[in-house]
Amino acid sequence: MRSSEVERNTRETQIKISIALDEKGQSNISTKIGFFDHMLTALSAHSGISMDIDVKGDLYVDGHHTVEDTGIALGQALSKALGNKSGIERYGTAYIPMDESLAMASLDISNRPFLVYNADYTNDRIGEFDTCLAEEFFRAFAFNAGITLHINLLYGTNDHHKCEAIFKAVAHALKQAVKKNQSGQTLSTKGVI
Repeated sequence: MRSSEVERNTRETQIKISIALDEKGQSNISTKIGFFDHMLTALSAHSGISMDIDVKGDLYVDGHHTVEDTGIALGQALSKALGNKSGIERYGTAYIPMDESLAMASLDISNRPFLVYNADYTNDRIGEFDTCLAEEFFRAFAFNAGITLHINLLYGTNDHHKCEAIFKAVAHALKQAVKKNQSGQTLSTKGVI
């Protein structure tokens, strides 16, 4: 089974994450930021990756360390679960609508981390979640998982819908990319990723 556990402890956050790639996207998420929990639950359900995430962060400061460090640890967990990344489809792209909003995510599990993030929000916050932290989460996740990740919000008006469409688009792209390929070989002319 492709699974992993990661613990990350700093002066700012204490994080425990376990994931399983081949289960049914069951999750147990607690970051103490309600909207972020909602987004991580959606990421798990729509990617099919089961996730247990427990985070204790310095929320008396703000949500930045909690969100960014969760992205770091989740990216590390994904990289660890994929091992040498052989035998996977590697690429994934998804367009996801959420009512009036439409988001696209395209990714390559390449060991060449990069993030392109094109999304604007109307408000500074969705509940207790700072909207600027969505980009920080995906940057930390992509760089620690070794993913080239492109995110484009094509349009939308409701910030909740826009952000949720983005998380679900990433989830569906990820679901495609981590799927085992038929040959079991590494999808690269170099022979390794």
